[in-house]
Amino acid sequence: MGYVTAAPHPRSEAAGSARAGRLSLAVALLGGALGAAVALLATRQRWAEGTATVAGGAFPLTAKGSDVTGVPAALAIVGLAALVAVFAVRRAGRFIVAGLLALSGAGIVAAALLGASDGSALDEQAAQASGDTSASVDTLSHTAWPYVAAVGGVLILLAGLLALRYGRLWPAMSGRYERDGAPQPRRKAPAVDPDRPEDLWKALDRGEDPTGA
Repeated sequence: MGYVTAAPHPRSEAAGSARAGRLSLAVALLGGALGAAVALLATRQRWAEGTATVAGGAFPLTAKGSDVTGVPAALAIVGLAALVAVFAVRRAGRFIVAGLLALSGAGIVAAALLGASDGSALDEQAAQASGDTSASVDTLSHTAWPYVAAVGGVLILLAGLLALRYGRLWPAMSGRYERDGAPQPRRKAPAVDPDRPEDLWKALDRGEDPTGA
């Protein structure tokens, strides 16, 4: 004897979609904003340190993340702007902005991981300190801040992926449009009865010509 599987009720599907939309929206907003803040903070910290030989002595050198690469900070700002812009556009525009958000996060991760082993910024400082353009650092070490910036990029990337997957369920900033994007019709002004003085005064208060001229 066969069993008939009941189809899910439309209301339950709609409720599930609404919950998924709210949850994904909260995670994307929190993750995107936190990721941008983490990436920006990490680029202001010390990423590399070393020493150069100047006048026969060891000269300490340090390089911040912004000295190593400006890509993570720039993409963090782009990602933050894209996160806000997601709610200002609809349909295809929202999909494009969500893709830009995801690409910003991926770019931060790539740039941060490449900068984790980059010593060119310290080499430039060694050349300036010694006056020898061919000088380079004698010892080189890196901190964990590049990987912190990469974590910020991962959070932005996650926000972008959520926007790509669930962005159609998220609300838009403007309330002037219906759900299908059509402008809401204006309310039609009530007809004015010329034999009713109160109607004439109301029309004048609304800035209308009660005579219809």
